[in-house]
Amino acid sequence: MTRVVLASASPARLRILRAAGVDPLVEVSDVDEDALIAQLGDTASPSDVVTTLAKAKADDVVGHPGISSIDDAIVIGCDSMLHHRGILSGKPHTPDVARAQWLSMRGSVADLLTGHCVLRIRGGSVVAEAVAFAGTTIRFGSPTDEQVDAYVATGEPLAVAGAFTLDGLGGWFIDGVDGDPSSVIGISLPLVRTLLDQLGVSVTDLWSVR
Repeated sequence: MTRVVLASASPARLRILRAAGVDPLVEVSDVDEDALIAQLGDTASPSDVVTTLAKAKADDVVGHPGISSIDDAIVIGCDSMLHHRGILSGKPHTPDVARAQWLSMRGSVADLLTGHCVLRIRGGSVVAEAVAFAGTTIRFGSPTDEQVDAYVATGEPLAVAGAFTLDGLGGWFIDGVDGDPSSVIGISLPLVRTLLDQLGVSVTDLWSVR
């Protein structure tokens, strides 16, 4: 049986996959995202940044002892960032950064980019890979200063790309999305299906409930 491995600590990505019938093994990568972004430099396009990060995470996980011993596996790596007014943003980490970002993006439009890398593993080695990104346009609402402060105080926006969620408290302040909602949450089901098809794997064969 082919084992699916999610190279991410994101509970949202895990939740999406489980709801869609795939129960993956979670293996968090050791990739230093900030160092890799710095290495790419200012000339890398936003799509190149997120796809490079997604591939780095998947590649790193393949070398972990618990994964390299799996004979037949699919490893999925993802990375999301928000492109707003020419600036690419990941997780804000601090309340001050999250608040400043929300004051800047409220009432505006931005693109949430999610890089995806799917690796096919046979006998502990990578035999095929497919990489792509999904872009979704986010139309932000206009929360008041008090609402922004209340949202930041929950801590939710500190640990998510772009300082917002679609499927959590942040959903109250999103007026709409143009594109795949699952990609905004963290992993695009249609894109992963397409990448699996490129590797000769049907997603229906990976469902845990059949």
